[in-house]
Amino acid sequence: MEFQYTCTDCGKEFISDSVVYLCPDCGGNRAGEFQRGVLKVLLDPGYLRSLAAKERISGEDFLPYPLPMVDTYPVGNTPLIAPWRLRDASGRKGLYLKNDGANPSGSLKDRASQLVAAQALHFGERVVTLASTGNAGSAMACAGAAYGLEVILFVPETAPKAKLLQSILYGAKVLPIRGTYDVAFSLSMQYSLRMGGINRNTAFNPMTIEGKKTVSIEIFNQLGGRVPDIVFVPTGDGVILAGVYKGFSDLKTAGLAEKVPRMICVQAEGSNAITRALETGRMSPLSEVSTKADSIAVASPANGRMAVENIRSSGGKGVLVTDEEITEAQLQLCRDAGIFVEPAAAAAWAGFLKDRDTVGKDETAVVLLTGTGFKDMKSVEDRVTIPDSIEPDIDRLEKVKRNK
Repeated sequence: MEFQYTCTDCGKEFISDSVVYLCPDCGGNRAGEFQRGVLKVLLDPGYLRSLAAKERISGEDFLPYPLPMVDTYPVGNTPLIAPWRLRDASGRKGLYLKNDGANPSGSLKDRASQLVAAQALHFGERVVTLASTGNAGSAMACAGAAYGLEVILFVPETAPKAKLLQSILYGAKVLPIRGTYDVAFSLSMQYSLRMGGINRNTAFNPMTIEGKKTVSIEIFNQLGGRVPDIVFVPTGDGVILAGVYKGFSDLKTAGLAEKVPRMICVQAEGSNAITRALETGRMSPLSEVSTKADSIAVASPANGRMAVENIRSSGGKGVLVTDEEITEAQLQLCRDAGIFVEPAAAAAWAGFLKDRDTVGKDETAVVLLTGTGFKDMKSVEDRVTIPDSIEPDIDRLEKVKRNK
């Protein structure tokens, strides 16, 4: 498919037949600023408009590289849930939950990893390197196992053990780093420059944004060819938010949708770089981050600039939630919707609860749940108690029931 790149900072547009990461003119990090030069993929507008003639579209129709052997690594088509108990409690009958924890490795990031795998195979590369707090790494490791790619994963040593075990089980080479995610991110890029292969780092590789946009195409299809009014997105580096925006934007360019939904950027109070940039206009990293939601714990968001632009363009905003609100949201989703998500995903539901008064009662709102809770059981261990064992005696059982 024909496509070109455009820089979100300097506006340069160009076509390249090779692997491209940041803008060759202004890309990179500058002291005290969010990363510059993140590239946006622009699909041929004529091709996009031709999709309106199709009886049914799919996410793959909107991707710059064809997906190899989709039955080998079946990503997407995750449930869009109509949670009647939560609808009743919130008074919002147009509420939906998009459960992307149902993807192969348990997170939305399988979408980006599948497209990066397609990119690697397209260019004949067999090694993919990245940094991750867990989900991107386990997603890429899962894709690597399915497609026969070697995955080298740099992780902060504080990453949840379950996510690291998942990546190791899939066969990735996992390298814990003494430092933050941002330190691991920088080291992984140095490794790729010296050793070659494909780098999957979020935002650094523009295909990470493109892959994640398929969630928007699915939501559009699952709503019967409609765009929701508002989407709540848990946000760390800003790539998922940009991917969701890009999917709806491409639908609009294709003439299939009339609008892009309001994008609500939900962040933890202890990791609020993008929300702060929205309020102040200063694209500056945080000095430190502190939140139990490790997947959205980012001091210097790699895609912060594009995310801010997307939020503003959509008429959206930022919402901050505390770790306690995240935990309560996590437990409520379990009790009242039967969905167990990790803290970062629960942040999106916490954001909806905090901001629901701004959601019209007749509006359609989608809360994006980005990862399964089984990736981080430790986050809820102190909130539940396993009952003591009892004797296998029916008389005693009846007594326990009466005294309950």
